[in-house]
Amino acid sequence: MGTLRAYSVGGGMTTTSRISQAELARLADELGLDAIGAARPEPYADTERHIAERNARGLFADMRFTMAQPETSCHPESLLPGARSVVSAALSYYAPGPEPRAGEGRLPRYIWSDRYAELREKLDELGRRLGGRYRVLVDANQHVDREGAARAGVGFYGKNTLLITRRHGSWVVLGTLVTEADVEPSAPLALDCGSCRLCVDACPTGALDEPGTLDATRCLSYWTQSPQPIPEAYREPLADQVYGCDVCQDVCPWNRGTERRRAGEPLPAGAEPTVSLADWLTASEDDLATRYDRLYVPRNEGRYLRRNALVAAGNSGDPSLLTLVEHHAESDDELVCEHARWAAARLAESGA
Repeated sequence: MGTLRAYSVGGGMTTTSRISQAELARLADELGLDAIGAARPEPYADTERHIAERNARGLFADMRFTMAQPETSCHPESLLPGARSVVSAALSYYAPGPEPRAGEGRLPRYIWSDRYAELREKLDELGRRLGGRYRVLVDANQHVDREGAARAGVGFYGKNTLLITRRHGSWVVLGTLVTEADVEPSAPLALDCGSCRLCVDACPTGALDEPGTLDATRCLSYWTQSPQPIPEAYREPLADQVYGCDVCQDVCPWNRGTERRRAGEPLPAGAEPTVSLADWLTASEDDLATRYDRLYVPRNEGRYLRRNALVAAGNSGDPSLLTLVEHHAESDDELVCEHARWAAARLAESGA
């Protein structure tokens, strides 16, 4: 999931000699990229077919993103005339954080800080150093970044559908540099999840029951971003989550290494792992939309964040939130009103 971001196009001295994997790795290390690889700009035929099949099965619900235009997103060769290489990079965003306290809601780790912006800047600098014309795509609908990264050996597909890197697991954001520079291709990783199915079994709603395929209609992260009412069956499983869901990553063994290495590190400046539910229930919807404009929210309307906060409030069992919830039960907005009534009834039940 992600919002459409502007790409960068640049130019410089054209590099005529092939850039080796070792040189690419050296540049990545200088720029602070956590994993990198390269592949030829060739069509992702299997991915395009999988998108068509899963779309026909309704597994994407009403999500758009890269699956909305596979004729573009699965064709990196069309992204830049004269492209010779597709360089994929990963930047780890894992940071240890506190558990939500009473009256707080949980945010997923990838939005605690804007690592996408940092990755975009690093890839732009990499493009300049490699030389020639280039295009940077980060969190962009025009390219299936996971497929590019898998082909370039940056990581492999997990049963949770996320790309898993060797050293940082799935706690990474991905980005792509399509360039005229001739970069030596790297081999895909000969790794997979084996017999492990921890993410499949841990998913509260069975969205991964077909390992390696996500059923968005059963995914909690999808429902926190959907313009539709959250189905009642999925409200209690959301618990204190006000956006996204990290369950399938929290249980993944490939994530243990980076979690151990960073266990004692402080939170990045400005990181926001939790939010005040009372704040989300009292702030204006315009204020919520402005403060959290880095999140994908339908039509950038704060009412959807309010809806999510109401569900978390209903699950909190915190009687101090009841008055705020009941206030929204009188809202003229039917979406907000209905979720507030559900939350008020649940708080009343937990109080009893």
